[in-house]
Amino acid sequence: MNETLSFSTGEIIGWTGVLAYVTAYALLSLGWMRAEGVPYHLLNALGGLCLVIVSYTLMDMPNLVVNALWIVIAAASLLRIYIVRKKSQRQV
Repeated sequence: MNETLSFSTGEIIGWTGVLAYVTAYALLSLGWMRAEGVPYHLLNALGGLCLVIVSYTLMDMPNLVVNALWIVIAAASLLRIYIVRKKSQRQV
């Protein structure tokens, strides 16, 4: 019997989101990534976006809302980083 492992597009998107969240948290917890850094917030935004897509297709509203909020928090953090960097460049 020849069985192959196949994933749907939704599963790939969902697992990508999970991987992004877990990677961000693990690297932060191990001290290999800073919470003030852009990569941390980009990984969180990516994870949130992937899981919003999957939640929407499944009509899983609680998961959609929490992941949408996660994206908003990540975006606000990225905006804060951008503003702080712009201010520090002006002072130089």
